[in-house]
Amino acid sequence: MEPLLRLAVPGDASAIAELMRASVLSLFPAYYDDVQVASAEVHIAGLDLALIEDGTYYVHEANGEIVACGGWSRRNKLFNGSAAGSDDRLLDPTTEPARIRAMFVRGDWTRRGLGRAILTACVDAARAAGFTQLALMSTLPGVPLYKSFGFTEVEAAELTMPDGVVLGGVAMERPVDLIGDMR
Repeated sequence: MEPLLRLAVPGDASAIAELMRASVLSLFPAYYDDVQVASAEVHIAGLDLALIEDGTYYVHEANGEIVACGGWSRRNKLFNGSAAGSDDRLLDPTTEPARIRAMFVRGDWTRRGLGRAILTACVDAARAAGFTQLALMSTLPGVPLYKSFGFTEVEAAELTMPDGVVLGGVAMERPVDLIGDMR
């Protein structure tokens, strides 16, 4: 069955949180050691309910299960989880980039275009909200997807979790309207 892309609703929260944890446990070991994966499960795989409340978070549902999720934000929070801080200030779309946030895919659903479909929905919605730029902080497993969608690396980053564990990451950006759009 082809997964259905839709906006997330508050009733999806527990299934999204479980998907985030499962995705970290499945995909992060190829990029991080056991200590880093365990820390990411706690501190990266945390759902920011403001994304759902703001109507900017999407899920792919197949056979009654959420198999992918991700979204964008008009708030000044660059990434998800407890390590991100709590700046919820609204961004100015004329001078600041919208944020791509909290992209997770269940391990057995990777490489099927679900992430690209979510990113396409995010680009379209951010454009409709007046944004001209997108920014994100990627963990290492997400970098190939974002690069294939036209994001460029701004700089490597070290993401220090609240427990002191450091994960490698990459700050990335792209214009909303990309010439030769990578969809």
